[in-house]
Amino acid sequence: MTTLATIKAKVHAGERLSEDDALALYASNDLLTIGELAAWANERKNGANVYFNVNRHINPTNVCVNRCAFCAFSRTAEADDAYTLALDQMVGRAVEAVGQGATEVHLVGGLHPDLPFAFYLELLQDIRKNAPSLHIKAFTAVEIDYFARISGQSVEQVLTQLIEAGLGSMPGGGAEILVEEVRQKICPEKISGQRWLEVHRLAHQAGLKTNATMLYGHVEGVADRVRHMALLRELQDQTGGFQVFIPLAWQPENSPLKLDTRGTSGLDDLKTLAIARLFLDNFQHLKAYWIMLGEKIAQVALAFGVDDLDGTVVEEKIGHDAGAASPQSLTLERLIRLIKIAGKTPVERDTLYNPLRSF
Repeated sequence: MTTLATIKAKVHAGERLSEDDALALYASNDLLTIGELAAWANERKNGANVYFNVNRHINPTNVCVNRCAFCAFSRTAEADDAYTLALDQMVGRAVEAVGQGATEVHLVGGLHPDLPFAFYLELLQDIRKNAPSLHIKAFTAVEIDYFARISGQSVEQVLTQLIEAGLGSMPGGGAEILVEEVRQKICPEKISGQRWLEVHRLAHQAGLKTNATMLYGHVEGVADRVRHMALLRELQDQTGGFQVFIPLAWQPENSPLKLDTRGTSGLDDLKTLAIARLFLDNFQHLKAYWIMLGEKIAQVALAFGVDDLDGTVVEEKIGHDAGAASPQSLTLERLIRLIKIAGKTPVERDTLYNPLRSF
């Protein structure tokens, strides 16, 4: 029988947890023991360091051909509040970000029916030309697949051109839950879970580092979450290309997906983060995305196996359109203070987790 004691013994022996072990952790109400184990596992990997970066989010458009049931961000082209930023607007924001000390620009948006692939190549080229110090983390696997379809090219060809234009790494969005039964309920028009994994595999083979996410707290069960993490762990075993795992708490307030649930609880958030740290033994980093968790839960998560708080962000739209109550950005000083109060060492990093300075 799987008990917390047997799981603890496996963790301390450096043995990999099974999916059954992860399910047993979800079934346990001993949150503090699970958190203590996760904190131990994290300290073994990352010491007392908690990473963050100074970054700027730019969401080029909210016009999207998909209608995912959980998404409060996407619009049809005819909607009153539909928008598409011009190239010079986005480049201006990137240049502004450099002036604010940013080392990264994070670009993700909707699948616009009228923008050609060349638009995105030009965007990368213009940012690289005008803000050459910025690392460009851009385009989810869903967007990459869409670029391949609208340009009549393979994913490999698309990635090659994006890298030549300035793409430095990829975010982890669009994964939602990789289990197909769940995807059919929440995002049937989106690429399959297997296709998402395949795009990331090809990105890793092209030399790109990528992130991985999981959107939880909607129609999925804990077994779906564990299977999702198992699929990520399998690909990471093969490629080593994932940098960080980012569980994203579903925001129900403005979502078209109407459920009895009011989203996740703080207990669920902390347990999910801790289990992820224990189960994803081949991921170096685990991020508490304060945009969706809120500052306080994200800070407490530093005692539950988390070693990354994302960054200053500036002007995030997707989570806030869904109803996230967190601020639009955090100052560098506030991030550092949140980390120090938790008894950790704040470390500013670049996108690829190279330390830039400690505080």
